[in-house]
Amino acid sequence: MNAVQKKTKIGFIGFGNMASAMAEGLIVSGAVSPSDIFACSAHYDKMLKIAEKTGINAAKDAVETAERAHIVIIAVKPCATEQIASQIKEIVKEKGKIVISVVWGRWFDQYNDILPGAHLICTIPNVPISAGRGVLAVENKHSLEAEEYELFESIFSKISAIETVETQNMSQAGILSACAPAYAAMFVEALADAGVQYGLKRDTAYSLAASMIEGTGALIAKSGQIPAAIKDAVCSPSGATIRGVAALEHSGFRGDVMSAIEAVMGE
Repeated sequence: MNAVQKKTKIGFIGFGNMASAMAEGLIVSGAVSPSDIFACSAHYDKMLKIAEKTGINAAKDAVETAERAHIVIIAVKPCATEQIASQIKEIVKEKGKIVISVVWGRWFDQYNDILPGAHLICTIPNVPISAGRGVLAVENKHSLEAEEYELFESIFSKISAIETVETQNMSQAGILSACAPAYAAMFVEALADAGVQYGLKRDTAYSLAASMIEGTGALIAKSGQIPAAIKDAVCSPSGATIRGVAALEHSGFRGDVMSAIEAVMGE
């Protein structure tokens, strides 16, 4: 194992919902041990409590996090990006840190102005990464060396499907992967409610619906089939499934899903 591959200490600058989801996924999957994770947030006292509960290390600020970690993850609000960059730019440049941004709407060229010379890659993760079943949209433009990218991929492929996306499509990819879990959760909830209506126990209904979603997604990803082919395979002539499909079509199910994406894109 070379020197780059030994760099497994990960530091989170900002520890909100997404950063904590990433940390949880890394720990649960065994990709990184809690003792190799450092994190700071705006409220150090709160961070200490999280560290005590999870076994990770609480850092006092962005500078300490960048100093102690080999991989620095910027997970702050977009409006705070410039301030954080100004605090760590000398450290990450001089010490050759790998920087991963998970800040929505901040892409490689923008970081070039505020974090010059950094070994940087921009990404958008989603919440299922906490269960090791996430999606990580990755901008195709980055400044990682080959060994650094190999390290990045070896760690995060354990908790997410890594999809390379062109810069101009990062927002669309993020909406599809990071916003849509809310819509999928609503679908699971609706299926479970229907199951309960017709006699299933609540926990059984949730388990069946969630497993069905996971399995269908895995089948599409593994087989390479378009979703319509899987739908057609389930729909027998005059069968129960096609009647349900027809009901969804009449109620505008597909249009409603597309409208949800359009509503987000329109902001």
